[in-house]
Amino acid sequence: MLKNLFYCLLTCLLTTGISFAQEYTVDIEERKQANRLFLDAVNKNLVDLDVSIKVEGTGFRQRKGIPRKIRVPATSKVNLISLVIERGKQPVYTYTLDVSDSLSRRVIKREFEKIKIEPRVPITIYIPDNCTNCDSIMNPLNETPYMYKAYRISEDENVRAQLERAFKNSSRPLETIDTAIITLGGSMYLYLTTFDEMMAKLNEDEEPVKEE
Repeated sequence: MLKNLFYCLLTCLLTTGISFAQEYTVDIEERKQANRLFLDAVNKNLVDLDVSIKVEGTGFRQRKGIPRKIRVPATSKVNLISLVIERGKQPVYTYTLDVSDSLSRRVIKREFEKIKIEPRVPITIYIPDNCTNCDSIMNPLNETPYMYKAYRISEDENVRAQLERAFKNSSRPLETIDTAIITLGGSMYLYLTTFDEMMAKLNEDEEPVKEE
């Protein structure tokens, strides 16, 4: 009885662990150079991954053997395989990926290219003249893997017109703003005055509340 109960609990624990396991995906990009076709893994996740690729098809040659895992760091691009294109042939292929966040010590580590990725919600920064905190926000933001848009208000008439409409009924006229105007996912914030405050709001699970 106790033995059966033990196995039942063990099975439940294993099942629970599997059900909560995080699954990650990578994109594959191809590029041609001379008679070679390179397949690159693009990791848009914020964690390192070990990736192997198995390629099948016609019109090319590849090194034989069991595919080995290759480390693809977070927000980066790494070449997984190089195919030799046969003369006069058009390569036609399919591939299968094995992606894991259980990092191995025996994995192959290659040169990688850092990439920028879309954040959870789009980031836009509007820069007023004589902005007092724009550099302190944008400089560290440039060091993150996130894409964002920035507009200098005085140099873009369309942006200025949009903001003037947004500030029409505000107690703070647009002309008096001397700090970065930040929008996250289309919701505007005036009280996010530091990089840390902006990132904390960006990483919140709930949707941002629009500034009144």
